[in-house]
Amino acid sequence: MNKPVLLIVDDDPQVLAAVRRDFRSRYREHYTVMSAASGHEALATANELKRRGDSLAMLISDQRMPGMLGSEVLTRSREVYPQARRVLLTAYSDIEAAVKAINEAHLDYYLSKPWSPPEERLFPVVDDLLDAWQAECLPEAKGLRLVGHQWSPRSHAIKGFLASNLISYHWMDVDRDSGARALLNAAGVGDDELPALFFDDGGSVLRNPEARQVAERLGRPLSAAFDVYDLVIVGAGPAGLAAAVYGASEGLRTLLLDRHAPGGQAGTSSRIENYLGFPAGVSGSELTRRAVMQAQRLGAELLMPLGVTRVSIEGGYKRLTLTDGREIVTRAMLAATGMLCREHPARGMADHTGAGVYYGAATTEAAGIAGRRVLVIGGGNSAGQGAIYLSRHAREVQIVVRRESLRESMSQYLIEQIEKTPNIQVRPRTEVEWVEGNGRVERVGLASLEDGSCANEEVDALFVFIGTRPCNDWIPPSVLRDGRGFVLTGRDLLAVEAYLRIWKETREPLPLETSEPGVFAAGDLRAGAMNRVASAVGEGSMVVWLAREYLALT
Repeated sequence: MNKPVLLIVDDDPQVLAAVRRDFRSRYREHYTVMSAASGHEALATANELKRRGDSLAMLISDQRMPGMLGSEVLTRSREVYPQARRVLLTAYSDIEAAVKAINEAHLDYYLSKPWSPPEERLFPVVDDLLDAWQAECLPEAKGLRLVGHQWSPRSHAIKGFLASNLISYHWMDVDRDSGARALLNAAGVGDDELPALFFDDGGSVLRNPEARQVAERLGRPLSAAFDVYDLVIVGAGPAGLAAAVYGASEGLRTLLLDRHAPGGQAGTSSRIENYLGFPAGVSGSELTRRAVMQAQRLGAELLMPLGVTRVSIEGGYKRLTLTDGREIVTRAMLAATGMLCREHPARGMADHTGAGVYYGAATTEAAGIAGRRVLVIGGGNSAGQGAIYLSRHAREVQIVVRRESLRESMSQYLIEQIEKTPNIQVRPRTEVEWVEGNGRVERVGLASLEDGSCANEEVDALFVFIGTRPCNDWIPPSVLRDGRGFVLTGRDLLAVEAYLRIWKETREPLPLETSEPGVFAAGDLRAGAMNRVASAVGEGSMVVWLAREYLALT
C-alpha cells in the first residue's frame, strides 16, 4: 500500500458508510480510505499498518462507541502514529467531550454531525489538516536527509534553518542511526565534512553547508525582482507576515525580508492555545505555513535568509543595504524584527550553545533528546509550551525557575497541563550556576535561592527561555527608541525632546509611524506592544492601511 491511509472509525454502519463515501469521493486519488467498526479494531488496524511500514495520515473517530470512546482511540493512537492528524466526530451533545479531548488527546479538530454539505463543512477542514500533515511528514527513505552529530552546533544551525523555513527533512544522528554511516561512506563524506545534506535526486550532497547555500540549492529566490517597492517589510514574524498578506492584497508592490526564516519567535512555539479561530490550538510552524502560503498566493515577494544591515533615507526613499551587500529601494518600510533571545550568563553556557544548550528550539531538537533528561530554564509561556512538547520525547523534563511558582508568569492552562504530565517536574527558587561537559552538555550546577546550596546533576540538554531584547541594530539612529531600545511610534514620539529636532513634517506622525516619515514599526519591536501573536497580526495589518495613507501624501 503506497498511498497514506485515512482511517475512519464508527460503530454505526450507516454513518461509517456515509463518511467513507464522502472521503473516497474527495481523497481516493492520493489516499487509501479504510474503516473500522470499533475502537479496538481501529487500533489493531493502526498497528498492522505500522508493521507493514505504511503511513497513517489521519484518524477520524466517532466519540460514543461501545467498548472504547473515540477520545481514547485517538489518545492511544498517538503511541503508534504520533504525527497522524486526529479528528473526533461528535454529536451536538458531545461538545464537552471534544473540548476535553483537545486537552488530553491533543485532538486536532472535532466535526459535528451532520457534516452535510461536505464541500462546506467537511472537506475544507480535512484539506487543511492533510496539508499540515504533508508538510511535517516525510518518508524516511525519501526527500532531504541531514546527517550529523546530535551535539554539533553546525548540525543544530542547519536543522533550525530547515525547520524554520518549513522544509521537511529526515535527521540522522551518525552516532545513533545505523544507516547514517553507510550513507556517508557511499558518498565519500568524511566526519570533518559534517553535517551533510543529501538530496533525493540520485545522490547529490552538500557538505557542511551554510544556510544560504541550502536555500540556493533548494531553489529559494534570493534576489529582489524589482528595483523599487511600495512597501518593504523587514522581519517575518506575525506582524511582518500579516503586513505582507494585507500589502499584497491591497495591490502594493510588497517585499518581505528575514535574516533567518518566517515565523519569528511565534514560529518556534510548539502550541499556541489562545489564537482566535483554532479551538484545538495551532503550532507556530503551522500558523507560519498558512501565512506564508497566503502572502505568496496574493503576490507578496519573500526573500530568506536575507537581512538588512543598514538603512539610509533620501528624498523620502529608503535605501536598504542587505546582508549580501546588495541594495533595494522602497517608498515605505515596516520594521518588524521583533526580539532576540537573551544569553544565559551561567559559566560554560556560551561554550555549549548548539551542543546541548538551545535557545528556544524545542521543536527542532525534540527528536534528538528521546529518552534523555533535559532542563527547561524559564517560567513564561514559551518555557511551558516547550516543556510540554519536550515531555513527549524526553525521559524527564525539569523546569528551573527563579520564582516561587509558575503562577506569576505562566498562563493557567499551561500550568494545568504541566501538573498533569508525569515526567515534568518544576524546581522553583532555583537557577543554573554552571554547565560542563566534554564537547556537549553533561553536567550542570543547580543553585538553591533558599539556602545557597548547589547540586551537581547530570543532564543531556538545556532549553533556555529567559527573556529577550529588541532586534534593533540595523535601524538608523534617527528612528527614536525608548530607554530599553524599543522603537517609539505615533503620539508617543511627541513627549521625546529629540523628536522636535528630527521630525520635519507639518503633520503629526501616523499611528505606528516612527520618527522617520514612512518608516513604521509593529510587533514586539515597538514600544508599548502587547507581546501577543494576535496583537502583532493586528498591528501588521494596520500598517498597510497607514502606509497607503502615507504614500498618498507623498
